[in-house]
Amino acid sequence: MTCFEELKRRGLIAQLTDEKEIEELINNGKATFYIGFDPTADSLHVGHFMALCLMKRLQMAGNKPIVLLGGGTGMIGDPSGKSDMRKMMTRETIDHNVECFKKQMSRFIDFSDGKAIAVNNADWLLDLNYVDMLREIGVYFSVNKMLSFECYKQRWERGLTFFEFNYMIMQSYDFYKLYTDYGCNMQFGGDDQWANMLGGTELIRKKLGKDAYAMTITLLLNSEGKKMGKTEKGAVWLDAEKTSPYEFYQYWRNVDDADVIKCLKLLTFVPIEEIEEMEKHMEGAEYNKAKELLAFELTKLIHGEEEAQKADAAAKAIFGGADSADMPSTTLTKDDVDENNMIGILNLLVKAGLCPSNGEARRLVQQNGIAVNGEKFTDPKGMVDLSEQVIIKKGKKVFHKVILC
Repeated sequence: MTCFEELKRRGLIAQLTDEKEIEELINNGKATFYIGFDPTADSLHVGHFMALCLMKRLQMAGNKPIVLLGGGTGMIGDPSGKSDMRKMMTRETIDHNVECFKKQMSRFIDFSDGKAIAVNNADWLLDLNYVDMLREIGVYFSVNKMLSFECYKQRWERGLTFFEFNYMIMQSYDFYKLYTDYGCNMQFGGDDQWANMLGGTELIRKKLGKDAYAMTITLLLNSEGKKMGKTEKGAVWLDAEKTSPYEFYQYWRNVDDADVIKCLKLLTFVPIEEIEEMEKHMEGAEYNKAKELLAFELTKLIHGEEEAQKADAAAKAIFGGADSADMPSTTLTKDDVDENNMIGILNLLVKAGLCPSNGEARRLVQQNGIAVNGEKFTDPKGMVDLSEQVIIKKGKKVFHKVILC
């Protein structure tokens, strides 16, 4: 099976141009391709990992990845798929986030011996002369055509600033620079990036001639990524300080039944033949086996095999009614409880960081969203005995241990 065929069987490819040429380049390890990452936070999240997984897969087939860090585009923000303008960040914040991204990416992509490179578009975008940019690049873009794309039509009705309107031109210029300076002949991105990516391909061919060898392929990266990686606490981060290995494992262990096979295909390196065979027999307990495999494989990729084994053991201990040393925990003191080591459930949920307020805690308890030591806790005025440690379950996915010292 070729690399291109595997991408298709895993459901990664959404749209592309020049299919035969793209297939030939990828299968023969001749693609020098880029994916862009705007540094909007100080950690990558699950949505980013879909792109990293793809880059690793293509690199293993002999192709060369270029990681494009958006130190320049991050100062504007892409309006695609967004209802509001992105909050602007300072240059210092963006630079810090870029360094965090670089460190995390090095765990997945092999940058040794020129097998991959990381570049920052701030190096060329921030020093551009505005008039030169209009003369050299702007003349190749039709405003009428840009406004015909859905990503701009959605924002046009709500208010699209000229600031954001430039994003397509900047992203297209990125591909032009990578093509001319680094020999990048292919770009990848999420399906909501299609218009911006076509702009880059067209810019290269209009400016350098029809024989310029630049291609576009969009994947189910952003559309699927937006559905993944969100919890009641926010995003599922790749940084262990933001999302612990145990919490990361638990997130994947509790994905919907309907999504488990898709996640295995998109995000893991489990052989596609094995996944397709599993898919034929998915019913009952098989879903749980598939979820355990998904959770273990992804935790191993992100945090290493040792942490994956610890998280797996912790999860099995929880479902078996036992305690786990690796479960997220909160330690309270005698000052937090009464003379009998009792504490009100609402106060406990807030102190454990499971609810932001007593009001939210009360709502969860009243709606049967809380269990203590495996038993539903439905009385918002109820007390919890902390003479021994307790395990709180919030909803279906969040487990938390509370200890009294």
